[in-house]
Amino acid sequence: MKGKEIPFNLPTVDELFTTQAERDDANREKVYEVPLSEIDPFPNHPFVVRMDEDMASMVDSIKQYGVIVPTLARVKEDGRYELVSGHRRKYAAELAGLETLPVIVRDMTFDEAVIAMVDANLQREDVLPSEKAFSYKMKLDALKRQGQRNDLTLSPVGTKLRTDEMIARETGDSRNQIHRYIRLTELIPEILTLVDEKKIGLRPAVDVSYLPKDEQTMLFGTMECELCTPSHAQAIKLRKFSEEGRLSADVITSIMTEEKPNQKEHFKISTEKLSRFFRPGTTKEKMEERIIKGLELLERQERNRDRER
Repeated sequence: MKGKEIPFNLPTVDELFTTQAERDDANREKVYEVPLSEIDPFPNHPFVVRMDEDMASMVDSIKQYGVIVPTLARVKEDGRYELVSGHRRKYAAELAGLETLPVIVRDMTFDEAVIAMVDANLQREDVLPSEKAFSYKMKLDALKRQGQRNDLTLSPVGTKLRTDEMIARETGDSRNQIHRYIRLTELIPEILTLVDEKKIGLRPAVDVSYLPKDEQTMLFGTMECELCTPSHAQAIKLRKFSEEGRLSADVITSIMTEEKPNQKEHFKISTEKLSRFFRPGTTKEKMEERIIKGLELLERQERNRDRER
């Protein structure tokens, strides 16, 4: 009777001359001290490294304790290191006078590095609109490229997800909001800065992003001259005129100098101060009418006094 054939695999050289513990240790990620001079920033890194109070505190901490949390990098084709996350720590280490940086070196493709870089930085609380704009675009493009190669956009249950749906689930921003942010990448830098400074809202900025760059430049010039920024209604008008081929410098000025409802000046007097002049239950309209009549009477009396002098 012929017995059941049992497959037999020859051990590899590593299996013959190393223990399992040694093999596990070799596969475990390690932290290396890498010279700062050999570490390059991530290409087109969308997150701003700011010299602020937090950075000053980080520098002081590093001077005292060193860099406690390792950064993450990958090895480039030229043998240098490309920083994936930890740009603020690297800058603080440079300011603190360190020569090396603790780095976890991971074998990653460029697209994997993009996704890791974006995910690590979006955890911050003070992410600017421009940072979200470029990071969402970079991650969306990377996910799409991965999906084209090996269908990595599949969910665990095998249902195909849109890449923007994946980002929406991870960030809390809706798909539409993600695409609004990505539209900001079409703004000229001067206008994008105003969005970061909260001088222009997201919705009007999105409509302005549809203007060609030369028209955006004209708009920015008008904003500087008139000391104004577009409301959502004005941005919609600008976009409409642009799409019709009728947007000129004069049209931009005309639209931007329109009075906005929230720019009308209001003079307020508390009801408590006015109550002794009116009967209880008097409407605001009646109060306003009587105040105007009183001011008109006062104005006539003052004119009469001027004539008698």
